[in-house]
Order: sequence, then structure tokens, then C-alpha cells
Amino acid sequence: MSQADILKKILARKREEISERSAKVSVEALKQQIETASPLRDFVGAMRAKLAVGKSAVIAEIKKASPSKGVLREDFRPAEIAASYEKGGATCLSVLTDRDFFQGSEEYLQQARAACSLPVIRKDFIIDPYQVYEARAIGADCILLIVAALDDAQLVELANLAEQLGMAVLVEVHDVEELARAKVLKTPLFGVNNRNLKTFEVSLKNTLDLLAAMPDGCIVITESGIHARQDVELMRDNHVNSFLVGEAFMRCEDPGGRLAELFV
Repeated sequence: MSQADILKKILARKREEISERSAKVSVEALKQQIETASPLRDFVGAMRAKLAVGKSAVIAEIKKASPSKGVLREDFRPAEIAASYEKGGATCLSVLTDRDFFQGSEEYLQQARAACSLPVIRKDFIIDPYQVYEARAIGADCILLIVAALDDAQLVELANLAEQLGMAVLVEVHDVEELARAKVLKTPLFGVNNRNLKTFEVSLKNTLDLLAAMPDGCIVITESGIHARQDVELMRDNHVNSFLVGEAFMRCEDPGGRLAELFV
């Protein structure tokens, strides 16, 4: 099954999941939860502050499993991982909340965020306003919008709602066509997924190929395929200093220690 087929399968399941969830907890109930949710942490500000002092801004990911690799970490304790990442110098956290394909959970995000002072992005397949309200209600400071999963109207609607709720938006692209569509958004956070949606292959060249087309002043975040010091150096040599890394850390006993080694 190709990555594009997996994406279709995930999105079909998401639509069912949103219907199930909204039947149990209404949008109005989520709005009430938001009123008492913990104060937002400045995701973009944290990234900019780290970059301003010449350091790499690392969004460290907390992920138990993936559809292609299976379980990445059997001994999975989000709070301990979050504290380890903070100690290792992470700038922000990314927490998978998709249950069916990544064995994630909203509770994992809440546990991770409570264990540190870092801003947190909800990593999920967000396709409906319901999930944006839900993200704010569970304490997310930022949401991910995947251009491959959304049409133009959805992109704008979901980004605007996130902004109204005070959350940052990381927009993820795979190619130049998706990047052109993403540029209508006001967010400064542009992620490039180095995994080819059709072949599963991961190439850091994907980030490098899109650099010239990026909006002025945006923060380019390279995603997937960062495993060794030479990967980090390749990006830094090309003025990419923001990274989203998960798998390379999740397989290590001390995720934060590995982060500190990789981004000395």
C-alpha cells in the first residue's frame, strides 16, 4: 500500500472518528473546556528565540508507533520522555494523538505538557474544526496542517480558527505544488516532510529543493530523515536550523541525551 493510499485510509477513519467524538462531546462542551484550559505557550516565540542565539530549534517528537515501522518504543512514558527532551535542549514538543495508526492519545499530550515547560504541537491529521477546538481544549499550543490532506478552503478555515484560539500553525508540505498552496497562510512555520508520499523513500534533498520557493522570513522545519550528525550539518550548511525529529530519539533509551548529542 502506497503512502498516499495509507493517507486516504487514515483520513477516512478520521472522518468516522470525528463523528464518534462529536456525538459524545459537543463543540459547545469543548468551548467550555477551553475557557479553563491552561494558558498557551508561545510556540513560534520559542523557535525564534532559539534561532536568534544561533542554535538549532528542535521540535522533539513523542511517538509510540507508526504505520510503516510499527512500535518504536515499548516502554512508552510520555511524561518521562518530555522531561528528558527538555533536559536535552528541545525547543518544543510534538505529540502524536492519532490512536488507530500511531497508537497515540490526547492523554499523552497532556501528560507530556504537564511534565515540562515547552510548547507542544498536536501531531494528528486535522481535517475538521472540531479537532482544532479539541486541540486547544487538551492544551495544545500549536496544530499541524498537512496540505496533502486538505483542500484550499479547509486549509484557510482551520488555520484561521487556530489563530482565533491563540494557537500556532505548522503547515506541512511535500513538494512545490503543496508549498504554493500553503503560502496563502499567515503562519511563519513551514515544515517540509522529506518522506515521498508515493514511494515511502526519505530524502533530505526534498527540503533543500524547496528552499528557494519558501516565503521570506519563514521558519523552515525539516521533518523526517534526521538520524546522524552529517544530516544535521547538511541542513545547517544550507541555513536550515529547525528540525522535527522523532524516530531517531524514540529508539534510544535516553531520548533527551540523544537529542543533545545530535544537536551539540
